[in-house]
Amino acid sequence: MGDLDIRHAAETDVPAIVAMLADDPLGARRESPDDLAPYLAAFKRLKADPNQHLVVAVRDDRVIGTLQLTLIPGLSHKGATRALIEAVRIHADERGSGLGSELIRWAIDTARSLDCNLVQLTSDKTRTDAHRFYERLGFTASHEGFKLSL
Repeated sequence: MGDLDIRHAAETDVPAIVAMLADDPLGARRESPDDLAPYLAAFKRLKADPNQHLVVAVRDDRVIGTLQLTLIPGLSHKGATRALIEAVRIHADERGSGLGSELIRWAIDTARSLDCNLVQLTSDKTRTDAHRFYERLGFTASHEGFKLSL
């Protein structure tokens, strides 16, 4: 097995990222891997924003994982910056390999190096396996989340 590289995503990685986003019951209902135009436009916005870190995990020139780390400067907590982890996905062939833990550790280490004092994430209520995974990594279900579709 080749070495793992976690790096910022390139535009050429977008199709592989979208494929992973679509490869689960929730993503299959909301993602459209056959129409990359909106994803490429979003990628350009992400790339232009210094508070966005869209990364991929690559092994043997193959994208096998991804996540987005967003820095959120704020006034609360004495002007603290928070880090938000979103869109964690592991290629189906790699699930259970420890890659998810490596990606989350990368996100935590990066947040710490960027002087964040808190890392947070949300997970759909139906993703019970993901909830156990995050709890094993030290996250606590401390808040109730709310969303409003626009």
